[in-house]
Amino acid sequence: MLNPTARIKSSMFSMFSMFSPVVLAALLTVPAAAGAQQPAAAGARPNVELTALDYIQIQQLVARYAQAIDTCSNNGYDYADLFTADGFFAPFTNGQIGRKAQGREALAVVSGGGAKGCTGAGWIKQGVHHIYVNHIIDPTPDGARGTVNMLMIGLGGDPNKIEHDGYYEDTYEKTPQGWRFKSRVHHATYVPGGQGRGGSNAQPQ
Repeated sequence: MLNPTARIKSSMFSMFSMFSPVVLAALLTVPAAAGAQQPAAAGARPNVELTALDYIQIQQLVARYAQAIDTCSNNGYDYADLFTADGFFAPFTNGQIGRKAQGREALAVVSGGGAKGCTGAGWIKQGVHHIYVNHIIDPTPDGARGTVNMLMIGLGGDPNKIEHDGYYEDTYEKTPQGWRFKSRVHHATYVPGGQGRGGSNAQPQ
């Protein structure tokens, strides 16, 4: 009578004997082939590993953006401080990127504020509120990128009027002060100079 060890060895031999030599050779070469593919990707920079806290903080960054632009808090500098020192905002319409607002002062101005105080951008005069939905965040080698749809409520002074005005394409960078926008590009559907979205003086935010 076979002891337990001998029975195991006998069962393994019987299992492998079921395969033809060709099939067995293919099974044995799979790990080698998989290992041969790894060097091709070795030169690529890996994405950073985002934690659950990173995702939450990036979502909070986007929420603070809406709050800052709706209120012109701190004369627009709260908005500007959501960006890195070299970060920028720009509109994207008709297949091309528009003029960039880059630097703290330029960002404060484009949000309706700046050194001269809040100028009362069109969306603020109307009491428009920005809402961002369907926020998708993906890691990158340098931080993260994301897209988020933009809705505006209260257009034309009507608190029940809601309009979809394109989406944002973002890059995020983690700084000593937390996550910040490295860039934010608004793929807008508004008509420049038109009256429907925030009035003729509104910036494409």
